[in-house]
Amino acid sequence: MFLPPSVFPKGSKSLVKKHLSSKIFNELEHKKTDSGFTLAKAIRSGIKNPDSSIGIYAGDAQSYQIFSKIFDPIISEYHGFSKNAAHPSDVRSLDLGPIDPERKHIKSTRIRVARNLKGFNFPCHISLSHRRELEKKIITALLSLKDNLKGNYFPLEFTNAKRIEQLKKDNLWFEKGDRFQDAAGINSDFPKCRGVFHSVDKKFLAWVNEEDHLRIIRLEKTSNISNVFNHLFRSLEVLNAILDFTRDNTYGYLTSCPTNIGTSMRASVHIKLKKLELKKDHLYNLAKKYHLQIRGTSGEKTCVENAIFDISNCQRLGISESEIIRNLHIGLLAIIKAEKKL
Repeated sequence: MFLPPSVFPKGSKSLVKKHLSSKIFNELEHKKTDSGFTLAKAIRSGIKNPDSSIGIYAGDAQSYQIFSKIFDPIISEYHGFSKNAAHPSDVRSLDLGPIDPERKHIKSTRIRVARNLKGFNFPCHISLSHRRELEKKIITALLSLKDNLKGNYFPLEFTNAKRIEQLKKDNLWFEKGDRFQDAAGINSDFPKCRGVFHSVDKKFLAWVNEEDHLRIIRLEKTSNISNVFNHLFRSLEVLNAILDFTRDNTYGYLTSCPTNIGTSMRASVHIKLKKLELKKDHLYNLAKKYHLQIRGTSGEKTCVENAIFDISNCQRLGISESEIIRNLHIGLLAIIKAEKKL
């Protein structure tokens, strides 16, 4: 069933509603990718959720081409990136030093990238049998890792309650996707064919079949963000040799949600800011100046607890991986300086 743009909820300010004119809708409504993904499926989440900010998901890599007339303007507005430009990539080793050596402010650093494998539909459009095949392929790759990357895989469906509780306590577990992902179809057959892999030291982990095929993560209790970055990308070099990831010359790594394309990298810290919590306008102005994003303690749409903020990069496309880390480093130094001044 195809739905006209007028069915978007009243008051919706999503980018898909803004850019999906009747003309574009008429051009795209009967088109399909080779796997059968349609415009109706792509915008389903935006229609069901009036408070969607984006409102569109990709069902496969080809979605970005077949439905480019709606994806391109959304990407351009969200990322400030022209399709005529080329997305840069630079993953050279960095040595920026720790920002907060005594860890008075920065409690931990977490850097993750999203990846999808060539030859498979994205999570909102994949069948259970293909999801199972994909999981097996990824597990084989992860369990072949050696040395400090060697670890174990814990399927969401079959892991016992005691182990799950420990994984949650260590912030390694992931839950069923939110209502936005649910409306898109990402939660289909949950928790089947999903799981968590982590190294023995629990600093390297991978989430399988969450919002994307893989979320590859490095998590350390340190303020040395460049060191965490170096460790993560050495791990990625190993996985790149085993798995074939979907990448586009213009948009970089392609993901389910267009907000994550490009580097698909989110580098974040948990940082305690007792004084700036009382001066949030000042904090948000600093974040904006250095292209950073502020979230609650447990991530997006959560509250700040004990003055601990989650601060990360907000740029992913049109900027290299190394530059993201440099910007975050400079921005956090400025934020900590402001905290000390108050």
